[in-house]
Amino acid sequence: MQFEINATKREAQGSSASRRLRRAGKVPGILYGGGGAAQMIELDHNELFQALRKEAFHSSIINLVIGDAKEMCLLRDVQMHPVKRQIRHVDFQRIDATHEIHQKVPLHFVNAEIAPGVKLDGGMVQHVMTELDVKCLPKDLPEYIEVDLKDLKGGQSLHVSQLTLPAGVEAVHHGEGDPVVVTIVVRGAGAASEEEAAPAETQIITEKKPAAASEKKPEKK
Repeated sequence: MQFEINATKREAQGSSASRRLRRAGKVPGILYGGGGAAQMIELDHNELFQALRKEAFHSSIINLVIGDAKEMCLLRDVQMHPVKRQIRHVDFQRIDATHEIHQKVPLHFVNAEIAPGVKLDGGMVQHVMTELDVKCLPKDLPEYIEVDLKDLKGGQSLHVSQLTLPAGVEAVHHGEGDPVVVTIVVRGAGAASEEEAAPAETQIITEKKPAAASEKKPEKK
């Protein structure tokens, strides 16, 4: 999926210029990377705000229209006002259609309600990851990756290596091992063993009491 959004070149720079842009309903931004020079840009706040409300916009190819030119890019950073619903700044990174890109893609979990660990064991789905870092050519970038839980039993986990990825897409993760994506936790599984251990502990305490009672000091005559 690809998005298209309009931008114009930004000449004035600095904090004062950025404040004037925001008062005028614009968002200051920057386009960088891809072998080209960094370009200061400004975008319409409302258009960008509506685009950011769509999950796919954060992980899809974006065609940035600047005048008569189109720049293929990815959204890299968004700075929001801590209180107001206002975008303070936005960063885009140029990409090349012939080179692989790295991008985080959201995970969509399906069939949790029919998973044996939930339906039969009364377990709860615990999402360890909500997005996956992938590498692929821009044309192969998926909007999201589906994670099917229909066969997951209580206490079982799905790992990155078990995900079904679209053609041309490869998972990227740092460090060793095979990270867990999702697991089904069955509550109370450990409580039974604790209850079984409790009588033994009580018995030990009970056995100690007679011994302590017999160790009385002899009465002085």
